Amino acid sequence: MASEVLMPKQGNTVEECIILEWKVKEGDKINVGDIVCEAETDKSTIEVESTVEGTILKLWYQEGDEVPVMYPIMSVGEPGEVVSAPTQLAEDEAVEVKAEVAVAKEVEVVSTPVVSAKSAQGASPRAKNLASEKGIALDNVAPSGPKGRIIERDVMAAAKGKAPLSPLAKETLSAGGLTAPVWGSGIGGRVLAGDLLAATAAADFQEEVISTPVKGIRKVTANRMHQSLATTAQFSISTYADATALQQLRARFKGSREELGLNRVTINDIVLYAVTKTIEEFPFMNAHFYGDEIRTFKEVHLGCAVDTPKGLLVPVIKFANRRSLKGISDEFKRLAGESVDGKAKPDDLEGGTFTVTNLGALGVDTFTPVLNAPEIAILGVGGISMRAVEDSDGDLTFVPHLALSLTIDHQAVDGAPASRFLKALANNIANVDILLAL
Repeated sequence: MASEVLMPKQGNTVEECIILEWKVKEGDKINVGDIVCEAETDKSTIEVESTVEGTILKLWYQEGDEVPVMYPIMSVGEPGEVVSAPTQLAEDEAVEVKAEVAVAKEVEVVSTPVVSAKSAQGASPRAKNLASEKGIALDNVAPSGPKGRIIERDVMAAAKGKAPLSPLAKETLSAGGLTAPVWGSGIGGRVLAGDLLAATAAADFQEEVISTPVKGIRKVTANRMHQSLATTAQFSISTYADATALQQLRARFKGSREELGLNRVTINDIVLYAVTKTIEEFPFMNAHFYGDEIRTFKEVHLGCAVDTPKGLLVPVIKFANRRSLKGISDEFKRLAGESVDGKAKPDDLEGGTFTVTNLGALGVDTFTPVLNAPEIAILGVGGISMRAVEDSDGDLTFVPHLALSLTIDHQAVDGAPASRFLKALANNIANVDILLAL
């Protein structure tokens, strides 16, 4: 009896995967553990292994198809064995057919077919006369008469909203082969003969358009961002932090002995550390909002936005509050590397309590980061720029400053406490050398 290989479950939130490439074909013999296909979740790329051995009798999906997890993707058995569509596929096909029939019936009842002039069964004499008078090409009229015949009211409907034609334009249009624009270049929008040529040329020009299906990571990001903006009351504030100590500390790390493992610590790593320590001072910022409930977390699970070839991913540094600066740096590099390579584990992309996104390396200063709902806050880190400040003698001097943008859900936290958090964060960054000693 034939057995089925299922699309494996990936974490608690992955509902479907896209088959990127089949590594086998029908008729191939496979063993347990053989790679049968490469698939993409909404977060990473996986290799699907066979759980049975035998001959591949049927591949139930094509490359590019979206497959729900725990659905059969192939049937394996003895050569020549006859297989039928698995229960899940048969049910889905039945539902799809019913939906198509329902839609077809609805369209049949409420809609009037639009027949082009080329397929129309002619036009009535009154329609022809009116079209000639109005300067309307019958090719542009949607018929509503019996058997697709153009009648007078169709021409009148087409004439509504159209500008009048000049005598020469009417004569030119009646010769056929040209299209009349809705609005011309003459006085009051009057359509001139030259407008006919321009409109026809524009109609004949087919601009090349590339259509890209929205699926995988792009689809998930689109849904989550729309849901975030639709269900939260987002409020953003920004400030600047003195980056002098930040840059000095980074320079010291870069020049440290290689065996210490600190020379790879970046400014972003130091900012992540400062964020974690500041959250400990303001625990209400480390929370999720659920409408009638706010869940505040003791542990800081820091989400870090990563730009990957396939789109935005947000791996999470679990228990960031328990890690040292070097520990945060090492974990972020591991997570970011796996995300870019398409090998991030689903569990590493879940469970965040506060998110940080950094666009500073791209030349961005301040911006408005979008909440990673249900989290109530997200920090945007911008670039470092020189800003004029007044010293103790009253003179202006230029000091490097790091741009910080904070978005909160105003349903869960107010502007004043959020501003105090951002001010404390800026102070911790400005005194990060002291922060490390605490």
